Amino acid sequence: MSEDRRLHVLRAIVQDYVQTSEPVGSKALVERHQLGVSAATVRNDMALLEEEGLIHAPHTSAGRVPTDLGYRVFVDRLSEIKPLSRGERTAITQFLHGAVDLDDIVDRTVRLLASLTRQVAVVQYPSLTRSTVRHIELVPVGGPRVMVVLIVNTGRVEQRIVDTGRDLTTVDGEALVARVRTRINDVAAGVPFRVAATSLRTLVEEFPEGDRHVIESVVTALEEALVEEREERVVLAGQANLARSRGDFPRSIGPILEALEEHVVLLRLLGELSEDPEVVSVRIGHENPVSGLQSTSLVSVGYGTGNERVASLGVLGPTRMDYPTTMAAVRAVARYVSDILGDPRSN
Repeated sequence: MSEDRRLHVLRAIVQDYVQTSEPVGSKALVERHQLGVSAATVRNDMALLEEEGLIHAPHTSAGRVPTDLGYRVFVDRLSEIKPLSRGERTAITQFLHGAVDLDDIVDRTVRLLASLTRQVAVVQYPSLTRSTVRHIELVPVGGPRVMVVLIVNTGRVEQRIVDTGRDLTTVDGEALVARVRTRINDVAAGVPFRVAATSLRTLVEEFPEGDRHVIESVVTALEEALVEEREERVVLAGQANLARSRGDFPRSIGPILEALEEHVVLLRLLGELSEDPEVVSVRIGHENPVSGLQSTSLVSVGYGTGNERVASLGVLGPTRMDYPTTMAAVRAVARYVSDILGDPRSN
């Protein structure tokens, strides 16, 4: 038997089952698809697919449904991810256009993904430890106090007000602030923050002893910003979409909802991706290490600036998922988000 024909039959079973949610029989396959063979031949092909563990009979009927392994073979044999339509691309652009800050970008992205795919959308906030410093601003706010503003390439903005112990309203004070601002940007701008933090600490010795408390206060504030933001976050939307697929879950959606509440679990799953932001990851059914998610599939991809992935996004839904369309939507949204983050004018 031709392996290509057998894969064609598997593809047809997956497509029909995703569309109808009903077990697929040989007669239906012959009627709906141009297989070029008889129903008897298709039955033989289905028997071999079942022996290989790619399909199974959910109950005593002539119909078959894909297994997790069957979905895996189907996804791995996709020749390419089909592009979104012009209307879908326009909708993404319009929905994400005009986001005012990182929180707005993440909020719009997760709602857009849930709407496009009708699944549960998951968006990870960019990790500060994997991001790059765009600029550090120092703004005197009266007397000895200065606002330290850290602007990251992902759009994140962190602010700290510190007491330098020195009057910065004088001519000498203003000149010192200007010098500190220049030197910290010389060292930090354009490099990963975890590297910049170490380099900033070396600047303290450059300054006269009487000025060191000012630079020390600024550097400490920047280090604190890094420590406080190491705990990464995810945002979800579309959990109600699970109710539409209630029949796809053999027990209930309860274990899935419980697993989704464990953000540490989601962060771990999203973190197990290729560093290449173009590679779409598909984790199917029992490939998920979390027991509560083994009746679901997670389609995810990284996003970032340039060639660096700083976070991930994706959707989670039943294994009976339209994989080509979902993969296309996830990848397209990630590309748009990366473009927004990479454009300084958008932050």
